[in-house]
Amino acid sequence: MNIHCLQHSSVNTLGTVEEYAETRKALLESTRFYETASSPTLDSFDLLIIMGGAIGIYDYEKNPWLKTEKEFIKETINAGKPVLGICLGAQLLADVLGAKVFENGHREMGWFSVKACPEGKEKEQEKSEFLTGLPETFSAFHWHSQTFDIPEGAIRLFESEGCKNQAFIYGDRVLALQFHPEVNEERIGSLIERFGTEIAEGPFILQKEKMLGQTESLFESKKFLYSVLDKFESRL
Repeated sequence: MNIHCLQHSSVNTLGTVEEYAETRKALLESTRFYETASSPTLDSFDLLIIMGGAIGIYDYEKNPWLKTEKEFIKETINAGKPVLGICLGAQLLADVLGAKVFENGHREMGWFSVKACPEGKEKEQEKSEFLTGLPETFSAFHWHSQTFDIPEGAIRLFESEGCKNQAFIYGDRVLALQFHPEVNEERIGSLIERFGTEIAEGPFILQKEKMLGQTESLFESKKFLYSVLDKFESRL
């Protein structure tokens, strides 16, 4: 399997995506549209992963390359390629599929529980088996202040107390995750170092000492990511 990632900053590294690629002997390449205008060819990869980043998806004045990236994402979806969007990547998918992205009622930063939505489980029986084998509830890492509406035709999969729309699937090949299943200890540490001043008081904001050293949660996140990527590979 050939995996291609869209990255939006040096801080937002690939985390355990790199470990997965190494374990599964997959080719892993990246494009940074903020550095290049060249898009990868659609036949050069099997799976597209859109990573996170500290930018607004409508901020074309500061980031004019966003238009090019969105067009590439749309082309990838139309070509029937599997696509995974993480945090900012999920918001980009929502936008490309016609839904709105806006400020969430709460900022989520740190480890908080997400759970499968009832309607997701019902729709699974009719349209998709994507939730099969994934946990009903688990602790996920969050770092966001915005959220998205669910695009028309998509299925809402996960929710949290602080954010209603944590994930959706469109068809059986396009998955958007507002949370970060790819984090490792290094990835969390780099976020704290770069954006630690944003850690304030709030019902869904953990202090940095409670974000680090969460071995069990890191293991569950990695297991979740591996399961999702294996599901995508089985659809190739």
